[in-house]
Amino acid sequence: MSAATPSVPSATERRVSARVGSISESATLAVDAKAKALKAAGRPVIGFGAGEPDFPTPDYIVEAAVEACRNPKYHRYTPAGGLPELKAAIAAKTLRDSGYEVDASQVLVTNGGKQAIYEAFAAILDPGDEVIVPAPYWTTYPESIRLAGGVPVEVVADETTGYRVSVAQLEAARTERTKVLLFVSPSNPTGAVYSEADTEAIGRWAVEHGLWVLTDEIYEHLVYGDATFTSLPAIIPELRDKCVVVNGVAKTYAMTGWRVGWIVGPKDVVKAATNLQSHATSNVSNVAQVAALAAVSGDLAAVAEMRAAFDRRRQTIVRMLNEIEGVVCPVPEGAFYVYPSVKALLGKEIRGKRPADSVELAALILDEAEVAVVPGEAFGTPGYLRLSYALGDDDLVEGVARLQKLLGEATA
Repeated sequence: MSAATPSVPSATERRVSARVGSISESATLAVDAKAKALKAAGRPVIGFGAGEPDFPTPDYIVEAAVEACRNPKYHRYTPAGGLPELKAAIAAKTLRDSGYEVDASQVLVTNGGKQAIYEAFAAILDPGDEVIVPAPYWTTYPESIRLAGGVPVEVVADETTGYRVSVAQLEAARTERTKVLLFVSPSNPTGAVYSEADTEAIGRWAVEHGLWVLTDEIYEHLVYGDATFTSLPAIIPELRDKCVVVNGVAKTYAMTGWRVGWIVGPKDVVKAATNLQSHATSNVSNVAQVAALAAVSGDLAAVAEMRAAFDRRRQTIVRMLNEIEGVVCPVPEGAFYVYPSVKALLGKEIRGKRPADSVELAALILDEAEVAVVPGEAFGTPGYLRLSYALGDDDLVEGVARLQKLLGEATA
């Protein structure tokens, strides 16, 4: 071996396991952390990075948690799979909101949506199993698949199709090792919403080929205009025995910090995931579970108010971004993100720099405009930026105005 050739650590020399060492940091949380650090240092940074409603958790949910804190019943261990009353309420909520009837035994309460996604994949994947992942994708999906021993297979859609993949694209990606389709509507990072017809077509394709489907429904209540949310297992009963739904209270009820998600699926899969959780974290915080119980059992009035504000901001940010030459921003139909293409700006001179990719462009925007955005590389599609519009109206307008000023300076 020449002196210039780097040595590869042996298994005994490696300090961090190859499995965990290969995981990348959450790009969205990293951007949010950097923005908050700069703000703490006195810089007037406006953050479009984190997918986090700017509203406080509704009062009735907070009060339920306060009462739970005072109740000694919740000072002790409870079942690893979740409080029985919360599991029953989640089953009732699933029927109410999705038209999908399930039993409480088909529910596992998790520490947020991320744990739900990982445990679901861990329960159904064996090493080498392939998972079809439509891109742009939320940054956590591929990492959860890899941690569970699976292989993510990306199927890319772009702004010309509203970031929606077709059955033909999915079929082209299917191999003899394909086991699971990941289906997300409304989507993070694009805000894309699949129509009922397209959802049904994709579900029937999965049934035809005997595939499992993991569907993330956490943005189910955040749809706008004529768009509607469609739950796959509700409209394709034949799929229910091979379908796992993940959801949570974070987005709908402005409860990102409470860390309560859940899995709904076949009993054997839910039991396996519960066994895993019993060794990993045991039960979710009882106080947070009681708060979640109040959330899913209550009406959706607070949700409607938040959705109206998001809709107003959605229209504003799309209009302002599309006023920037070189930016193409489709109108999202759900969630609270826009995903504009900035390909036409790459390589152009902006304040003495020529960003070669969206990572460099995002860094330039943070340095020069003091605006935090997430580059498309984090979501599997370079040449784009993700901006969350879950922030106050004034900050949103000011932040995009800064982008207009900075990116408006781009020259060949």
